[in-house]
Amino acid sequence: MERRTFLMAAAATAARKLPALKSPNDTIRVAVLGVHGRGRDHIAGFQKLPNVQVAVLCDPDRQVAAARAAEFEKRYGRSVRTETDLRRVFDDRSIDAVSIATPNHWHALATIWACQAGKDVYVEKPGSHNVFEGRKMVEAAAKYNRIVQHGVQLRSSPAIQEAVAKMRQGVIGKVYMARAIIYRWRPSIGHRGFEPTPDYLDYNLWLGPAAERPFSRRWVHYNWHWHWDFGNGEIGNQGVHETDMCLWGLGVGLPRYITAAGGKFLFDDDKETPEILTATFHYPEQNKFIEVAVRHWCTNDEMGVTVGNIFYGSEGILVIKGYSRYEIYFGQKREPGPSRSEDGDHYANFIEAVRSRNPAKLNAPVETGHLSSALAHLGNIAYRLGRRLEFDPQREKFVGDEEANRMLTRDYRKPFVVPERV
Repeated sequence: MERRTFLMAAAATAARKLPALKSPNDTIRVAVLGVHGRGRDHIAGFQKLPNVQVAVLCDPDRQVAAARAAEFEKRYGRSVRTETDLRRVFDDRSIDAVSIATPNHWHALATIWACQAGKDVYVEKPGSHNVFEGRKMVEAAAKYNRIVQHGVQLRSSPAIQEAVAKMRQGVIGKVYMARAIIYRWRPSIGHRGFEPTPDYLDYNLWLGPAAERPFSRRWVHYNWHWHWDFGNGEIGNQGVHETDMCLWGLGVGLPRYITAAGGKFLFDDDKETPEILTATFHYPEQNKFIEVAVRHWCTNDEMGVTVGNIFYGSEGILVIKGYSRYEIYFGQKREPGPSRSEDGDHYANFIEAVRSRNPAKLNAPVETGHLSSALAHLGNIAYRLGRRLEFDPQREKFVGDEEANRMLTRDYRKPFVVPERV
């Protein structure tokens, strides 16, 4: 650890100096961290880009890493290196950027360590596991002059960009409210007890910042989403695409007042997070309002949306469907207006910013990742405490509520600690 601390300090000193521009013909070498789920899309997304090479696949589960490496060789006709410990990736000076698709509780620390090691970062949603972490990510990106992109693909859709521009131009009049709709089919995970840790998994690394506990398949692998120590429930999973869209479309940051209600109504299983959650966020100074609705299992749609957003204006509504389509409806009769569908390439946008060394080129910079993730975290805190909360957006603290403020961060397990000073 002493050697690694020295190397990280040396890399951090170098990273503070603004890097030179990269030629379009320079090969950018990317390491993908976490390759069980979303990491598969990261591999394909970067490998298809010109002069970009996926150089390392990293996962604490050696079986998962080996399986992805075999798939990679079959698809692309070359072998790819695998690693178990992401710290070895950060120590590798041949790696230019890391793409983080780990469980949520690793997102912030992996991003900060990468920035300190002089790597640029593409990080999955939610950017952070708690509000404190998100602010530290913003500080790390600024301090070490790193390009950090938040993995919300809708930000790179020309259609969605057009929708936001039209709202700014007043196409549906005064926009006063946004609704986030997250209706996903999420089955029961059943009951899973404790068992010996499989010999192919570095469970200490998998746990990382989380408290030590016996191994269980109730959280390894995908089920971690539904446990507070590792995930953030559906509002912090699919929901961050939609919280991000709400903030972007309304042109607001963090709210003044938060309420939430919900619970588990259907399954008797190991999930800790709610199956149903309704959270509201009030902006009295801007006279705007956000409502987030999470539903698992059987439900209806709203304006043809099961995952997306609805913006309400004085002259009509604007509907966001998925990541790449908007529709406008005018007046009481909902007469159809403009619409458009078009995908973007979020990975390509990140690489463009990396080559230019210009964070302003990012469609989803780390600052927006912090805010959209924080909105989900605030909703979860209000749900878990069961009361209306007042928040100070400038200080990023609750007003007169120390119990709520303690939930803005977590107790970190050494040495996997998100530092107060990055």
